[in-house]
Amino acid sequence: MRAQTPIALVLSVLALTSAVRAQSPYSSGSDFAHYAMKLRESALLKIEPQVYIPTTGRPMISGGRYPWKLGIVTTVFWVGEQPTQNNPVPNRTSSWDPQWQQNYGGFDNPDPSARRDYVPVRFVPRQNPFYCALPYNDVTHGATKPEAPRVIPWFKEAYVKYGQSVCRDRWIAIRKGNRVVYAQWSDCGPFRTDHWEYVFGNDRPKPNLNRGAGLDVSPAVRDYLGLQPIDVTDWKFVDFREVPPGPWARWGDNNDFVINARKSTERVVSTKASNSSSSSAPTVITH
Repeated sequence: MRAQTPIALVLSVLALTSAVRAQSPYSSGSDFAHYAMKLRESALLKIEPQVYIPTTGRPMISGGRYPWKLGIVTTVFWVGEQPTQNNPVPNRTSSWDPQWQQNYGGFDNPDPSARRDYVPVRFVPRQNPFYCALPYNDVTHGATKPEAPRVIPWFKEAYVKYGQSVCRDRWIAIRKGNRVVYAQWSDCGPFRTDHWEYVFGNDRPKPNLNRGAGLDVSPAVRDYLGLQPIDVTDWKFVDFREVPPGPWARWGDNNDFVINARKSTERVVSTKASNSSSSSAPTVITH
């Protein structure tokens, strides 16, 4: 095949760009770039085996304290999930909670017909139903991993004691199209618990049985974003002060919104009780 001249190559690129742009529902340049990237990721998902892009070749958007991780293959998991070929570990327990299903309140049935308003119809979860898993655990066999203080950005501010996770219940934002949901990090996976270079760094997820998935999300997250069983999302860590109100703020003893609301109620009750006690005290008259 004869090599194209520089002018011919430019014309070819322009023609291809125009053709793709004609199919795009987006008008702005930034939206179109995001759309084109999603097309590329969709095409990659159809290829077996996948080709994984080197660490240095994948841009990450800056903004806020933590960057977005783009185009991450995302799968759905749930509390009480039974083991399968692609998920060999049952989810009655989590990496941080040996009684996860019991403490959650039951089986987080992923069947849409068994759910309403982001929660199962049979019970009200005692933990946040908007949860996720990432492939790193900062604790192993009751010991804090040696790299944890060095690689976890919030380690110093969150550290309580040796062997206690500073990752558990951390908030992340997950984006699909123009929708963003917020979830708490409640388990470790998919497949790995040691890939800090991806979770906190610039690595891409490692190849695995779920097309290189790097994020597991709960049925509530799935329903909010309208995800397929295997999909592609963007995600980033967020500080709690950045998390807006939403359905993720309603339930859970581990939920910062619920915890803060309870503390506020307790303060109000305590103040009223104190004022009532003071006003009912007998008046002492002295002569």
